[in-house]
Amino acid sequence: MTALTAITGARIFDGDLWHEDSVLLLDDGKVVGLVRPRDVPGDARTVPMDGLSLVPGFIDLQVNGGGGVLLNEQPDLEGIRTICAAHARFGTTALLPTLITDNREVTERTIAAGLSAREAAVPGFLGLHLEGPHLSIARKGAHDPALIRPMDAADLDRTIAARKGLEALLMTLAPENATNEQIAALHAAGVTVSLGHSDCGYETAQSAVEAGASMMTHLFNAMSQLGNREPGMVGAALDLGHLNAGLIADGFHVHPATIRMALRAKRGPGRVFLVTDAMSTIGTDMTSFFLNGREIFREGGRLTLADGTLAGADIDMASCIRYMRDIVGIDLEEALRMASLYPAEAIGMTGRKGRLTHGHDADFTVIDDGVNVVSTWIAGTPVFAA
Repeated sequence: MTALTAITGARIFDGDLWHEDSVLLLDDGKVVGLVRPRDVPGDARTVPMDGLSLVPGFIDLQVNGGGGVLLNEQPDLEGIRTICAAHARFGTTALLPTLITDNREVTERTIAAGLSAREAAVPGFLGLHLEGPHLSIARKGAHDPALIRPMDAADLDRTIAARKGLEALLMTLAPENATNEQIAALHAAGVTVSLGHSDCGYETAQSAVEAGASMMTHLFNAMSQLGNREPGMVGAALDLGHLNAGLIADGFHVHPATIRMALRAKRGPGRVFLVTDAMSTIGTDMTSFFLNGREIFREGGRLTLADGTLAGADIDMASCIRYMRDIVGIDLEEALRMASLYPAEAIGMTGRKGRLTHGHDADFTVIDDGVNVVSTWIAGTPVFAA
C-alpha cells in the first residue's frame, strides 16, 4: 500500500508560477513534484480540489497569540499548541510564537515550552521569536517599560543555548540595549537577529547589520523614521540590501501608500515580508485581554491600550494577503510570496519552506478566488477544513 497522495483539480502556485491542469504529488510529508493527471501513479490516493487554488502555506514570524491564548500569559506547551491551531484555520502552516517583553522567569518558561513543542512535533510550530526585553524605551510601543533592560551575559548565554534545541530562533533587539559583540555572538550561534523598537540612527543600524543583524521588526512601527538628513531605522531597512523587514498589513499600522512606496524603494536581495503581529483575539469573539497586567481593548479591528497605543494586531495572514491585493494593489502572486517564500528566506529555510517543489515540506493552503481558506495542510496532512 502506497503513501503517495495526489491533490487533483486545483490551480497550483508553486511559489514562482501558476500551474494549470497539474497534480501535486506528496509522499512522507514532502512534495514529490507536479505531474500531469495522466502521469499520476495508479495506486496513489487521490484528493480532489476541483475549482480551488493551492498555494504554499503561510509562514508567520511574529505571532503573539491566537485562539484566546497570549504566549506571555500561557507560556507552555498547550499554549503554543492552541496558538498554532488557531492560525492554521487561516492558512498559516508555520509560525514563530512570539514573547513580548517580559521578566526572566516568563522568558525561561517560554523557551522550555518551545523545546517541548519541538519534541512533541506540534503542527505549525517552527520556533520562537523573543521580541525584547532588550529594546529602547523611547520606542517601546506597547511593551512595558519597567521590563525593558540591557542584554547581559546570562541573557546571551540563555538565548544561544535555546537556539541549539530549536529549528529557528528570532530575537528582536535595539542597538541601544545590546552591543555589536552580542549581536555577533547571536548570529554566530544561528539566532536570527532583528532590529526593532529602536530610536537609533542609520549608521548605528548599519553597524549592527555588519555585526550580524539581518532583519527589521514591523517596518515603520516603533522605530526612528525616514528623514532628509537622518535616514533612521526606516531608511536603513530600505537601503541596506541584506536586511529583510516584516510588515503588518492591517490598515492601521502602515498607510497603504507608505507600503507601496516601501516596496518600490526596498533594495535587494532582502525582502519585505508579511507578519500578523497577532494577539490572542484571532479566532475568538474576545473584546479585551491582558498583557503584563495591562488591559488591551479590541474594537473595529484595532487593539489598543487605554491610552490609544496600538498593541499588536487583530488580523490573520489570509486577511493580510487580501489587504495587499485589494487595498495596496499588488499582484496576488507577490502577496502570496510575501506570506510564504520571503519569510522562509528571512530565516534561511528556502530549502524546506515557501515553495511547492520537489523536496520541500508538503505545507500548503487551499483557497478560493477570494483568498478564503478552504483547508490547510501541514507535512502532507490536513489540519483544518472549513
